Amino acid sequence: MLKNISCGTLRSSDVGKSVTLAGWVHRRRDHGNLIFIDLRDREGLVQVVFNPEMHAKAHEIAQQLRNEWVIQVSGEVAPRPDGTVNTEMKSGEIEVYASELIVLNPALTPPFYVNEDSAVDENVRLKYRYVDLRRESMRDALITRHKVVKYIRDFLDERNFLEIETPILIKSTPEGARDHIVPSRLYPGKFYALPQSPQQLKQLLMVAGFERYFQIARCFRDEDSRADRQPEFTQLDLEMSFVTQEDVLLLTEDLFTGLLESLFSDKAFVKPFPRLTYEQSMKDYGTDKPDLRFGMKMADLGETAKKTEFNVFHNVLKNGGIVKGFSVPGCGEFTRGQIDELTDFVKERGATGLIAIGINGLDDNSGLIDMDKMRSNIARFLTPENVNEFSVSTGATEGDLILIIAGESKSTNSALAALRHELGSRLGLADPEMMHFAFITDFPLFEWDTESGCWNASHHAFCMPRDGYEDYILKDPAKVIAQSYDLICNGLEMASGSIRIHDRKLQEDVFAVLGYTRDEIGERFAQLLDAFEYGAPPHGGIAPGIDRLIMVLTGKDSIRDVIAFPKTQSQLDPLFDAPSVVEESQLKELHLEVVGIEPDDS
Repeated sequence: MLKNISCGTLRSSDVGKSVTLAGWVHRRRDHGNLIFIDLRDREGLVQVVFNPEMHAKAHEIAQQLRNEWVIQVSGEVAPRPDGTVNTEMKSGEIEVYASELIVLNPALTPPFYVNEDSAVDENVRLKYRYVDLRRESMRDALITRHKVVKYIRDFLDERNFLEIETPILIKSTPEGARDHIVPSRLYPGKFYALPQSPQQLKQLLMVAGFERYFQIARCFRDEDSRADRQPEFTQLDLEMSFVTQEDVLLLTEDLFTGLLESLFSDKAFVKPFPRLTYEQSMKDYGTDKPDLRFGMKMADLGETAKKTEFNVFHNVLKNGGIVKGFSVPGCGEFTRGQIDELTDFVKERGATGLIAIGINGLDDNSGLIDMDKMRSNIARFLTPENVNEFSVSTGATEGDLILIIAGESKSTNSALAALRHELGSRLGLADPEMMHFAFITDFPLFEWDTESGCWNASHHAFCMPRDGYEDYILKDPAKVIAQSYDLICNGLEMASGSIRIHDRKLQEDVFAVLGYTRDEIGERFAQLLDAFEYGAPPHGGIAPGIDRLIMVLTGKDSIRDVIAFPKTQSQLDPLFDAPSVVEESQLKELHLEVVGIEPDDS
């Protein structure tokens, strides 16, 4: 090799050793006679000194060096002089006196600084991703990703799981998002699909008798990107036979707690993981993935709202809506401008408005809210008794702010949940070093889509109903509770899973509720349904998202910062300029024609 030791591994114990290093020039400093560079490789940095009185030729070449040049250096490790130790560098107690320098490859001036973590336009970062990945934060994120995936593999191997790869080219099946499709050259007019997840494949592996399977699986979904979502992503896919829901949850908890204890000892977490039912989570937090690092539970305020003179409350409740809110600690003095800003925030998320009540004092005589000190945009419609009841219901005390939304149930919960999360972030209520995991269980199997006027699967179509709910599938789908569950952390869904249906008739009933005809069921799902008739064991599993997990563990704001070569939020790849136009000959070979699109002159 062109080096016999890594830059970042040198320590004071190496003093006196002759070493050969290779890497990138991280920084160069010319102090007259002496030239100093920080040399970087994957393991970190070390300072190299070029002294013309000791090795003139090496010093002469060093005068040409610039940032990101690739070089080889030979020399002797020495302690740094007193007063020059750099405590910011792991190798900061030593330096290397260079005796020989070879330039392996010069470099153009990079489009942004590698030696500092400054803000850079994301399109520029991704266009020059090979430069961006040299930055310390990106390098560390990918090293962390490697360590996490290795831990997962070792953990599951010790528990008798087999890692089995499943196909990337499969048949298009409904999983809740659009498929990426791939045309077949040999079968004109027919298409493969890239898997949204290996759902049916892992169930078939259970029918095949492998009992414990896992895979670090690539998944593809043609859906809009956001900070925690990409068109292609990686998940841990895990399935077991002859298990109950409790078995899956306990294994998952052991995996995640062991991972934290082994690799992230600086992170705090609650053990055992709390468990909330879907109904309880929606009631208290308005969402099935609440951030549990802070309080601000929500309260149903409908009964108190009926006693007020505010007609908006009355009309909403009359039309089947809800009045719901929570208290924000220490924010009773929020200004009108701040309330207006929060109102705009919830309106952008489906609410029609926001009611604010600032609790800033009690009446000395009655002990109720001092209405002269109370601030509210509906103050004239409220009595002291009304405000006192709102305070009791939300747990508000003097100095707190009560925020209330009235409206249709789904949009009200969604807007309140977003508002709670936003205020928790703004007010610094969430400990960034806390990993607050929890399981959400007992999801409904079906949810009604008012726009399409049909039933959709809450998780997916393969979830086993809880015992005693099978008879409701065809008679009253709204009542059916599934053996499905999510693992959440800090306001994000980290994993989703279920006990699966393994009975053909039961699976066909679920498909029927979702609107599939008998012919469509046979065409799309024959491979799974036929397999169920050849001895399918009870089975279940879970699929944690690797990208999202690494994002949270490393404190990143986007999964794009923990993926080596991601797409932008608009699903473009600036590095390879993808997606791109293909040659007409390729389209012809695939029997495809692009219509209705202007030619791309670029």
